[in-house]
Amino acid sequence: MEMVIALAIGVLFGSGIWLILRPRTFQVIMGIMLMSYAVNLFIFIMGRLWINRPPLTLGPGAPDPAAFADPLPQALVLTAIVIGFATTALYLVLMIGARGITGTDHVDGEEPEQ
Repeated sequence: MEMVIALAIGVLFGSGIWLILRPRTFQVIMGIMLMSYAVNLFIFIMGRLWINRPPLTLGPGAPDPAAFADPLPQALVLTAIVIGFATTALYLVLMIGARGITGTDHVDGEEPEQ
């Protein structure tokens, strides 16, 4: 299972790098998103996946930490998803504004001449 997750993270991050190197701004934005998804998956997996374990709850007595799933990676990933959505919306607005000003969506600001 670890190998499948590691390969999935590697493919996501590698695809993100490839898209960042493309000449169009939309492809660059999609690459940044794929890389952030790969990092989120990495953080989530580093918190270990527990099967059939309840979340950390308050109950009577001192709880055994080994009997509960770790909530910190889940909270970090949830926060990162929300922040990633907001920054992607900002990037898209900036991309649309830059396209309106320059007339192209090329990252250099002008189309290459052939």
